[in-house]
Amino acid sequence: MPMPATASALPRRRALELRLGHSLALFALLALALVQTGCAVAGGPPTGAATATAWRAPPGQALLLGEVHDNAAQHALRARGLAALLAQGDRPALLMEQFDRERQPAMDALRAGGAIPPAAALEAQVDALVQLGGTGWDWPLYQPYLRLALAHGLPLLAANVSRTEARQVMQQGLAAGGWQAAVPDDIRQAHTQAIVDSHCGQLDAAGAARLALAQVARDQFMARLVAQQLAGGAVLLAGNGHVRTDIGVPRWLAPAMRARTRVVGALEAGDAGSQAFDSVLTTPAQTRPDPCAGLRMPAGPTTR
Repeated sequence: MPMPATASALPRRRALELRLGHSLALFALLALALVQTGCAVAGGPPTGAATATAWRAPPGQALLLGEVHDNAAQHALRARGLAALLAQGDRPALLMEQFDRERQPAMDALRAGGAIPPAAALEAQVDALVQLGGTGWDWPLYQPYLRLALAHGLPLLAANVSRTEARQVMQQGLAAGGWQAAVPDDIRQAHTQAIVDSHCGQLDAAGAARLALAQVARDQFMARLVAQQLAGGAVLLAGNGHVRTDIGVPRWLAPAMRARTRVVGALEAGDAGSQAFDSVLTTPAQTRPDPCAGLRMPAGPTTR
């Protein structure tokens, strides 16, 4: 599949999605860093709230929902769309990038086999799940999904590869972690370039290539979960980079599964790259500081 020209576009927003580039201290720890980037196939690409009401994830189908992690408007639209999907009777497994996979046993134990908690206990369970979640996430944006999952008895699955596993992949390669080592060149190159672009000039191609392997491991794991849950229906919540049809999770799905998977990107106004998804939601850009502002070298003295 050819790689679109937009695979490395929007470096500032990509920096937020990858959850790197926020401080000089984080770059000092790059050797230990990780990438968190990240139904019927859709017809046209209508945008906005109306799109969400048409989502479905019944048995045998999957819905992959992208995001810019800090965009509150996107989260509100996706939560509304998930609620509408549930109102139509779908009961998919909810796969969330915000939980590392080693947390799954604790998540299952907390939920007592997926039983729907009484209303008085629901918020306590939401809070307990947040405590099991990964650090660095704006959890108030994700709590509505947890409430919906608990209130409807949805299977809730951790869809992320931990930092420890990511470091192993970066140091030893994909095969050492049990991942598929053969990565198509277009996927490897696109991830590497996107990581270079997102790191504000502070990371060379060799370091980006190692980080790209961690991104690929995450995509492969998410694809495995989608495949495992497809029979009962599945919804994946993950960064736009993970759900891209050209280089993300869909590339690791078998063709028959991909044909039963709809991919919805969540873009901000002015973003390019809509062709990397089956359809898109478009929202205003989230107000945020420039993630590269504190990382640029100061200008040298001016001579006259």
